[in-house]
Amino acid sequence: MALAVAILGRPNVGKSTLFNRLAGRRLALVHDRPGVTRDRRETEARLGDLALRLIDTAGLEDAKGAALEARMRAQTEKALDEADVALMLIDARAGVTPLDRHFAAWLRRRGRPVILVANKCEGRAGIPGLGEAHGLGLGDPIPVSAMEGFGLAELYDALLPFAKATGVVGSGEEEEGEEDEEGEGAPLQFAIVGRPNVGKSTLINHLLGEERLLTGPEPGVTRDAIAVAWRDKGREVRLVDTAGLRRRAQVTDRLEKMSAEETRRAVRYAQVVVLVLDARDMLEKQDLTIARWVVEEGRALVIAANKWDLIDDPRDAMARLRDRLQRSLPQVKGVPVVTFSALTGKHVARLMPAVFKAYDRWNRRVPTAALNRWLAETVERHPPPMSGGRANRIRYATQPKTRPPTFAIFVGRPRDLPESYLRYLEKSLREDFDLAGVPIRILTRKGRNPYAEK
Repeated sequence: MALAVAILGRPNVGKSTLFNRLAGRRLALVHDRPGVTRDRRETEARLGDLALRLIDTAGLEDAKGAALEARMRAQTEKALDEADVALMLIDARAGVTPLDRHFAAWLRRRGRPVILVANKCEGRAGIPGLGEAHGLGLGDPIPVSAMEGFGLAELYDALLPFAKATGVVGSGEEEEGEEDEEGEGAPLQFAIVGRPNVGKSTLINHLLGEERLLTGPEPGVTRDAIAVAWRDKGREVRLVDTAGLRRRAQVTDRLEKMSAEETRRAVRYAQVVVLVLDARDMLEKQDLTIARWVVEEGRALVIAANKWDLIDDPRDAMARLRDRLQRSLPQVKGVPVVTFSALTGKHVARLMPAVFKAYDRWNRRVPTAALNRWLAETVERHPPPMSGGRANRIRYATQPKTRPPTFAIFVGRPRDLPESYLRYLEKSLREDFDLAGVPIRILTRKGRNPYAEK
């Protein structure tokens, strides 16, 4: 068990900075611009011997209706409902503002346990604001500096009674049986990427069956890479929603550059990547750029065509999509394509079977004996070109690693084996071992068969 702690406050008081400090690593985007955080983000953390489930939230604003700020506040209210205790942050250097007073009164009415935290208390500049905080009616404020790590011991003391009341007091040791991130039993990690406003967050909300992520007609609603734990038919999954990726030449804003880097980081840590397309404008240049980059990173790729319900001639659209994939992504021939409408939910159920199948292929290991029988038949069918008037013998093959499937080919003269022949071997591997749609890496090595008798 872990103590659920929601971090709340008006914009730009340091909520994400405190979240990163308690988490022990930089998970949330931090920027001087107010309102960077929009979705709520969760992570497991420890403070001393306390196990915490931290929830970072968007800045509280007094907004109603269908405005983006109102939808952000609704996400914050859900976080508060899930929390055992809330941390109400104020900026001690700025002092107590009317918005701080408004939301302090709102928190008192909600009836949730609240700890008042005065951030940015390093140096003397925060002393006046710390004194003003006593008037908010939320108890004595705890002075901290999320940036410098000051005041965490006092925060621990304030959280300890709530942890004891809920039975959450850890031993400071990791729980037995915990799996490492890549070990057996670890969740399948997949990231959902694409251009802005193609329906990535809407898709995740439908998969989860709740409005977990902020959505809307405005392009670029998602700024951060948000990971969500989930279970699909008994299988642990870790979904990562990402910010939309525009062409590099169009990205000039520093915050958007940070968001794009978070998306790239999410892909590097993913096992399967779902590239979401707008079915009305499929596989434009930016889509292909993202797809090629995913393949270069060695991730399993699934193409997801969203808004398929808006297509007048689905058969013609699918034919054009597959033709474009075959011409523009020959390095991952056979990449799976799923069509659906995330808004209505029609055919969304097709996505996860395709994701699991792509993962199994990406993680496949071919037995060495079967691999070398394949090699002998493939070379006999089409021998490699001569090198210097002599046969360039391919002696042996092995698979040193998976994720993605990587094969080492031992050749008499590796440098003389042309790329066209390596493509021939790759195509044959895909067809004979059901490796369609995943990146395949072939390494050429010089040497004798290591299993041959000396």
